[in-house]
Order: sequence, then C-alpha cells, then structure tokens
Amino acid sequence: MARPTPFIALASILVGTLAAAADGNLEARYTVTYTGVTIGQGAFVVEISDEGYSTAGSAMVAGLLKIVTPAKGTAAAQGQFLNGKAVPLNYSVSSENKERSEEIRLAGTAGVIRDLVVLPARQDGDRDRVPITDEHRVGVVDPMSASLMPVPGNGDLAGPDACNRTIPIYDGRSRYDLVLNFERTDTVKDVKGYSGPVAMCRVTYRPVAGHRANRKQVRELSENREIFAWLAPVAGTRVLVPLRVAIGTKIGTFIIQATHFSSEPKTRAAVNPVTR
Repeated sequence: MARPTPFIALASILVGTLAAAADGNLEARYTVTYTGVTIGQGAFVVEISDEGYSTAGSAMVAGLLKIVTPAKGTAAAQGQFLNGKAVPLNYSVSSENKERSEEIRLAGTAGVIRDLVVLPARQDGDRDRVPITDEHRVGVVDPMSASLMPVPGNGDLAGPDACNRTIPIYDGRSRYDLVLNFERTDTVKDVKGYSGPVAMCRVTYRPVAGHRANRKQVRELSENREIFAWLAPVAGTRVLVPLRVAIGTKIGTFIIQATHFSSEPKTRAAVNPVTR
C-alpha cells in the first residue's frame, strides 16, 4: 500500500486476550472513492496465529488523490502478541508516482523501534517541524500493525470495547495517535464474504511529532470530527480490522470500502497466543 499518511493509516488501522482458538486469516479487497468517484483500489492479507501475525497490502490510486498519497505501493508487517498487545518486529513500505519513489523499513524489539531506513532522507531546514525523539519510537505500532485491533476478554466484538482505544503510530516520518470512540453497532449485508455486525467508531487524528506544526492539512485533519471506521472480525480470532473508512472533507467524502472480505479460522489446539 502507498506511503501511510494519516488518511491511509486509517484504512490500513492493540491487542487484548484472544479466544482459545485464535488462529485465522483474511483476504480483503477495497475500492477508494472521493466525492462518489472511484479513484483507486487495494488489497489486504492478514494471517494470525499463536506465533504472531503477518500482514501485506497493496494499493493503486489515480487522479485526485495524488495530492494525498503516491500512485501505487506495497507494504508488509510482522509482529508478535506479547502481554496483551501487538508488538511489531518488521515493517516495510515502498511507493512511487511519476515525481518520486520512497522506501521505509522499520525493525523493533520489545516494543521499541531500533532500526530505521527512510529513503529519500528528509531534508533539514523545516523549522516548524516538530522533532522526533527516541521516546517517540517506544510503545508504538506501524501503520499496518495498527490495522489489527483486538477486543479484550469477552467484550462484544461490535460494541464499545471494539472501539474505545488510542493507537500510537510511528510510520518512519511521523508520530501520531488515532483515538477511537464507539458510535454504534451497524449490520453489513452487501460485502462479499462477510455479513453481520460491525462496530462503527469515530476517529480523531492527534499529531505528536514529525509533522509541520503550521501546516494547514495537519490542522484541518486534527480538527475533523467527521472521520469514521467500521470494524469487522477476522474469523477464529477476536481481532478486528477496518471494513470501511470514511473521511468527510469540505468538498466531499473520502471512502475506503471493502468489496471482498473473506475470512476463515484455522483449527488448532487451544492456545492463547497473547498471554505468553
């Protein structure tokens, strides 16, 4: 998937106690629309087991959204479930458009991002950019790992426990939070591969570091109260991923919508991977 801006991170969006049979996989396909016009498409694959998780995604966006994200790209992440949380181990993203290409690689242990490659490197001289410190790389998840949102204990997979959380994200260039709050439970019937309840969450973007403090887009996004995500479960687990994301703008609505959401459990002995 393309380089994760705050918009893409919402689509591409730690872990509580999973059910005993906590193995499953997901293959999903998405369309991207803006003001009702289809401008892109993407794919997302997730595998979850008691050894951890892996995700991979790709996206191609044309036309209007070139101002928001590169035209095409791929991303992948792997991690473990430790102490009731997702702990990323590796994350990579590669993206390009006609003007430039970009590559980011992150690696971490024990919840700390220790190795970082960002190409091209950011140029000095952005005086209004909030500096990133070592502290901003502790206790964070990458944008792909952020899309895995488990529900602790026996909480309702489509109720308040599904939404109410703050996700600390570091993407190699920026550190920001996505604050989710429960709005309501909806029912999905028109997505191939999935029908049933989903949790609708209101999402607030909160910049922390790496952003330009005076940039209009950052200010408008942080003030936007019309950002929503609908979360559906990966079968066989208590992990949710976005089925739909909608971002209201002054011109219209930006929507990432699953058109195919095929999920199935893997039958294994009863093991709880996140309490190791």
